[in-house]
Amino acid sequence: MARYTGADCRLCRREGSKLFLKGDRCYTSKCAVDRRPYPPGEAGQRRQKESEYKLQLREKQKTKRIYGLLEKQFRGYYDIASRQKGVTGENLLRILESRLDNVVYRLGFAKSRDEARQTVRHNHIHVNGKRVNIPSYRVRPGDLISIAPKATELLPIKSALISSERNEIPGWLELDMDKLQGSVLSLPERDQIDLDIQEQLIVELYSK
Repeated sequence: MARYTGADCRLCRREGSKLFLKGDRCYTSKCAVDRRPYPPGEAGQRRQKESEYKLQLREKQKTKRIYGLLEKQFRGYYDIASRQKGVTGENLLRILESRLDNVVYRLGFAKSRDEARQTVRHNHIHVNGKRVNIPSYRVRPGDLISIAPKATELLPIKSALISSERNEIPGWLELDMDKLQGSVLSLPERDQIDLDIQEQLIVELYSK
């Protein structure tokens, strides 16, 4: 499967905001967005004209990069969201949030979504007691997400669990730190998704 292999900090600078792609580094003075708050490249510091299309495109690109998706998969999620009942933009975010790699990140089992994706692929995560190694697997209310017994002593996971103590678990999830297990209470409502995303701009872009 194709994936982005460039510098993560470059993506944050391009979008002009922290996408929290580097885990703990994003909270330190080493964050590239804080040090160089302008887009990468020679033209990065020039004043650029803002158009309606550009705003819509940048919002889509930012959302794709937050969740680590490429265009084909992201568009597929949008098509699913547009066929569901309710508000398309909110449906889209709900689908993205219900991906297993995102849930692993939200529970604090990984420091970033990229690290969570790798943790899932390496067979370190169980869903309802069974191994699941597909990052795009969509969880459902009632699912139990746990760390595989053999993976609990791995340094990246132990480090993530220590770091997660400062982060708040979203209301649609519940974490049992003693059992290293999280449960999906419900799918998230829009006000439970703490991301600076204007999903309506994405809907306007794809609706053209």
